[in-house]
Amino acid sequence: MSTVLSNFETWKHFLHDRVDQAKGMGLNEDTIANLAYEIGSFLGEKVDPKNEQERAIKELWDVGDEQERKTIAGLMVKLVQSS
Repeated sequence: MSTVLSNFETWKHFLHDRVDQAKGMGLNEDTIANLAYEIGSFLGEKVDPKNEQERAIKELWDVGDEQERKTIAGLMVKLVQSS
């Protein structure tokens, strides 16, 4: 996982592939967003950011409440779907 997280573009491609896989399995947007929230929670608690972009996202995550964190997770999914 640390290799994937070392470069933000690599992380976005990795997340994009996982979102595509989830869609291929028939998961809907809400379920994917909830999974992204769970992944974000794990990363926020267990993984030290490896670059400036991840550090900025973590700082926003840390100050956000649950709803704001869900918004961040949803935006990350939206970001990788658009690239």
